[in-house]
Amino acid sequence: MFYKIKNRLDSELGNLINSMDKTYSLGEISPLLIKSIKEFVLRDGKRIRPLLFIIGYLGFSKKAAYGLYKSALSMELLHDFMLIHDDIIDKSATRRGKPSMHALLNNYLKGLSRLKFNGEDLAIVLGDVIYAIAINAFLSIKEDPGRKEKALKKFLEAAMYTGTGEFIELLCGAKGLGRIKKEEIYRVYDFKTAYYSFASPLSIGAILAGAKENQVDNIFKYGVCLGRAFQIKDDIISMFDTEEKTGKPSLTDLQEGKKTLLAWYAWQNSSAKEQSIIKKVFAKRLVNKKDLFTMRKIIRDSGALDSTKKEIKTLAKEAQNYNGASGIKPKYRGLLDKYCSQILAL
Repeated sequence: MFYKIKNRLDSELGNLINSMDKTYSLGEISPLLIKSIKEFVLRDGKRIRPLLFIIGYLGFSKKAAYGLYKSALSMELLHDFMLIHDDIIDKSATRRGKPSMHALLNNYLKGLSRLKFNGEDLAIVLGDVIYAIAINAFLSIKEDPGRKEKALKKFLEAAMYTGTGEFIELLCGAKGLGRIKKEEIYRVYDFKTAYYSFASPLSIGAILAGAKENQVDNIFKYGVCLGRAFQIKDDIISMFDTEEKTGKPSLTDLQEGKKTLLAWYAWQNSSAKEQSIIKKVFAKRLVNKKDLFTMRKIIRDSGALDSTKKEIKTLAKEAQNYNGASGIKPKYRGLLDKYCSQILAL
């Protein structure tokens, strides 16, 4: 069923962008703008967020409302908006194995001279356009106006908290690992990943479908646990997998000095000598492959890798408990349990 939903989402996404182009004459205003949006937004992706939006809705509704899929795509477009700005902050040249939005636009500007702006400037504005399209898409669903307003507030809350997560993550980057608390790392995970990627899509769908408050609360908590576990897994992949597998430079997280749970466990369980090495790597302006290999060894030797893998399993179990208590239809409860196992497998 996941593949069926994803295939329809992919089809609807192309239709949505073409519809927005036609409605607002985006191509006439700027051929580069609509071309760049299509190139970035229509890339192959997992469509996790709109998929969970739809499951959250169908799990508590009698039938699918008109405009459900188009509305669900608001979560995908919110994701794209966040990625564009995130890549600028991270100074990342790639996304999903292709150029990031600002890199795309910088390539376009190469032949032009004496410019007072760059691809990053254009990408920020283009991201804002995508955010506007996301809100437009959200309003497409034909549902009870009261539920629709409540769900929209949840959507805007997701956008606000994600921005907040980015903000506090940057500030955490200025603190040494020895001064970071585990709760601070989880707070960043919740705001930057768990809420808008998992908890919000599911609960927004449930709210639109008319789920009870306690049902929405449990499905939201399920999403938080799943999101935390997913981010921990992503940290492990970023540290140990190749660029070919991840679609982004393998040194990105280390270069940014991100305070991940993986790094926190390594610090907590390392000797003073190893802590000194970690501190030097995190303080470097430009890390290299040797630094990456050094950190990988410390993470393994300290038991940090095993500890984070155990944490993923604990969170997955908690997620399943909240899923069971949510009152979602058995068919969709089973789908979510299966989905949880699939995306958290290492």
